[in-house]
Amino acid sequence: MAAGQGDVGGEADLDAESLARIRAGQLDLAGLVHATETLKNQGRSESTIELYKTWIALNPDHPLVYAAYFNYGMVLSDRGDIAGAVNLLRESARIKPDFYAAQINLGSALERLGQVGAAVAAWNGVASALPTLTGETLNFKTIALKQLGRVFETSNSDTLAEESLRQSLELNLQQPDVIQHWIALRQRQCKWPLLEGFGTVTRADLAAGISPLSAACYTDDPVFQLANAHRYCRTSVGLRPAPEDALPPLDPRERRPGRLRIGYVSSDFREHAVGFSMTEVMELHDRTVCEIFAYYCGIASTDATHRRTRAAVDHWHDLTGVSDADAARLIRSHGIDILIDLNGYTKDARTRVFAMRPAPVSVNWFGFPGTMASPYHHYLIADETILPRELEETVSESVLRLPCYQPNDRRRVVAPERPSRAEFGLPEGAFVFCSLNGMQKITERVFSRWMAILAGVPDSVLWLLSGTEETNERLRQAAAARGVAPERLVFADKRANPHHVARYALADLFLDTFPYGSHTTAADALWMGLPVLTLIGRSFAARVCASLVRAAGIGEMVCHSGDDYVARAIAYGREPASLAPIRARLVAGRDTCLLFDTPLLVRRLEGLYGEMAQAAAHDVVPVPRLRGLDLCHEFGAGLDLPDSETLTDEAFRTLYRRQFREHVACYGGDALADDLV
Repeated sequence: MAAGQGDVGGEADLDAESLARIRAGQLDLAGLVHATETLKNQGRSESTIELYKTWIALNPDHPLVYAAYFNYGMVLSDRGDIAGAVNLLRESARIKPDFYAAQINLGSALERLGQVGAAVAAWNGVASALPTLTGETLNFKTIALKQLGRVFETSNSDTLAEESLRQSLELNLQQPDVIQHWIALRQRQCKWPLLEGFGTVTRADLAAGISPLSAACYTDDPVFQLANAHRYCRTSVGLRPAPEDALPPLDPRERRPGRLRIGYVSSDFREHAVGFSMTEVMELHDRTVCEIFAYYCGIASTDATHRRTRAAVDHWHDLTGVSDADAARLIRSHGIDILIDLNGYTKDARTRVFAMRPAPVSVNWFGFPGTMASPYHHYLIADETILPRELEETVSESVLRLPCYQPNDRRRVVAPERPSRAEFGLPEGAFVFCSLNGMQKITERVFSRWMAILAGVPDSVLWLLSGTEETNERLRQAAAARGVAPERLVFADKRANPHHVARYALADLFLDTFPYGSHTTAADALWMGLPVLTLIGRSFAARVCASLVRAAGIGEMVCHSGDDYVARAIAYGREPASLAPIRARLVAGRDTCLLFDTPLLVRRLEGLYGEMAQAAAHDVVPVPRLRGLDLCHEFGAGLDLPDSETLTDEAFRTLYRRQFREHVACYGGDALADDLV
């Protein structure tokens, strides 16, 4: 007790002493900062506030008073008093207009208050007020432009966002996150060519910084995708945790007895493609075999899918606001045997949690269409179509297979009302091709194929999911440039999932995208009896739709070349009756086909979990294959990546083998090239 009282007295003495020195005019700004930092570290923010208030009141004409206002504002921001922080940061910027840190943080505080327009004005003030760029002002301007890009992107002002990020990259190319967002913005605007250099920024620079998800939309090169995922893991996530966050090593042979403890980590247990697909899986797990833990890391949600998933699992934990280190410690405390990553490299993923190895086995499944290329993901779950044996070396994980990779919810809700074509602007007598995928999946080559199909089927239309009006108009102009009347493109607005699924009945044939094909979108179409025509490629994302189509029992709808895809679509469009048997087969087999046999998928999935756990119990855990990927990335970034889909399999293999034989002979001959391709 005496020691504790002494500590309190010591803290109080520091507070009183600092106030006394301020009142006596004996504490300069450096001394004030030192005193407030000490109090902050003691958790005494109220005392910190008192010191700043007093110092500012007694030093209104001090040449550095703007810095005191700034620091005071940041203290209030940390305490959640955002309105108070705005007032102080605004005063700091008023006193010293060229103190750009105040304006940057003022913008952030205003955004937190919902004043997005005022935030944009603050950041624009920084971006436009720096004609002379030094090291420090360069940093402020790039930050301001980056903030502008982020806010514009969130508000769907894609052109403004792209321009802000472009300017930021011209000032400083060493911003991987900015490159990733700039590319993603161009993809969702259907701007072609996608990787167009500007200023001193080259196409290879942009390719080297592309995100794994954007790469899956851009190229059907699985070797580059593997190498690119590894680079992303190394630069944006980290190959290992910080020493202070590392957990003690696990001995899987010392697991607690009883049911397997399975943990699913996802930001998408809500109205999201992954959430829709996973609900029945959670409900069907055999509780005599598995105990199910769900770790949610997404936005706040109370929708029906979120509630249904939460009710289906044995244990629900919300990781929102929980640090990666604390989340990893929580998972470790639960004794999880197998931890499933349902995000991969997608929005709101918690990949750093996996880096801390909170469970003996980590699995990459379903949330991301490709390899993680990390040191801490041991298994990837696929199927024979998506990852046949000859393509296993294009992923880092050990591959285990289900009969069909993708789960589906047989209890999905479909709106009972059947819409009419007129409701969606579709002509009654026309053949309707559709592809209700996100705009980011539409490449220039795919669009040209679609226009060739429309040209070959007079009076047909193509039904697309709407983007922004600017993007829709861009596609109309692209159609006209290819000799197709712009009005033959019809855009569908976004609707709640039950109504979205119901409208598939209005179409005649679903045209898949490439190289990132349809996943849950195709499953929805097949559920509604709509035939899907797909082109199979080499990479994971380019093979998922072929897996679904085969599992639905209509494997003849899988094409093996772009020319075949176009010719088949034209043939179906000219002879619509030829699709009737395929549609009838889909409808008749919906309750029995492999694609929608969720009970079988769950049983096989639990069997795979048992295999993983048994291997781990004998201290056998796969070591991810990560050798030589830096060289693959360097070489691949310099290629014309979209053209890889035009190469034969042998030409594709030769491309990489030749490069490896030239560069790594001194490190063990060409065995590495043979491993990868």
